[in-house]
Amino acid sequence: MPIFFFVFLFLGIIILFSSFFTVKQQTAVVLERFGKFLNVRNSGLQLKLPIIDRIAGRVNLRIQQLDVIIETQTKDNVFVKMKVSVQFKVIPEHVYEAFYKLEYPHDQITAYVFDVVRAEVPKLILDDVFLRKDDVAIAVKRELNEAMTTYGYDIINTLVTDIDPDIQVKNAMNRINAAEREKTAAMFESDAQRIRIVAKAKAEAESKKLQGQGIADQRREIAKGLVESVDVLNKVGINSQEASALIVITQHYDTLQAIGADTNSNLILLPNSPQAASDMLNNMVTSFTASSIMGEQMKNQPKRVKKSGNHSSLDYNPSDTSHPDEPKPTK
Repeated sequence: MPIFFFVFLFLGIIILFSSFFTVKQQTAVVLERFGKFLNVRNSGLQLKLPIIDRIAGRVNLRIQQLDVIIETQTKDNVFVKMKVSVQFKVIPEHVYEAFYKLEYPHDQITAYVFDVVRAEVPKLILDDVFLRKDDVAIAVKRELNEAMTTYGYDIINTLVTDIDPDIQVKNAMNRINAAEREKTAAMFESDAQRIRIVAKAKAEAESKKLQGQGIADQRREIAKGLVESVDVLNKVGINSQEASALIVITQHYDTLQAIGADTNSNLILLPNSPQAASDMLNNMVTSFTASSIMGEQMKNQPKRVKKSGNHSSLDYNPSDTSHPDEPKPTK
């Protein structure tokens, strides 16, 4: 008797404890009675009939994410791998549909994603796939919402998280990008070079202008100095020709001194004998005197007009001292 009592007591305690169960937060429990759907229990402590009722399954009500990798072809015949992330959850009011109508929801979502992506991407070229990936994601979400709502699932969001073309295509795109950047860099470098050349040319032009003004001022001052030197020499009885020759000789010796001061100079002046300066002075005085005499003769030479038809010209003949109006002697 006591043995049977303890056995029944033990079984009663087990049956009592099996009547209670707990449900976690963001989880739903599906109860069945004799294999038939009874109801859905939410989070907290719950009670069921022992042996008669059983827990058929638990449904996660939290947001889940499914990553789908698809390989498809673009309009310009480029194969790309795309990663689409689908965020979804079970609608609390439709736990029955989510549990009983769809056995493998991940496979169902994957199939719809494949169908939509392979229908949308072939309409776009590769560059547009990168630019319009959000349009592809919106199309996937719209199609999934229409299909999965029937099964008690709500599609929260769809994201195209990765677009991976073939390695050769990526290398070609990188080369195109690099070439475009090199082209832009070359254009900027050419513009900079042009600006430097123009600035250098302007600087050189300004330098030449200032240098020319300096040379002109220098020669003007030299001329003034020569005039003053000739005036000083004239006062001591040296005529203009001799004074000019003396100044040239002085400049000649100044030039020799400047050449001798340069240790790297290999210039040779010929003739350069001791009497060369004296000969140069005598020759220059003679040349200046002869030039002065010829100039005076040309000034005193009368004009003679030669007529030929309607044209006339002035003829100066230093050896002809006859007057133009006098008749020429006949031979």
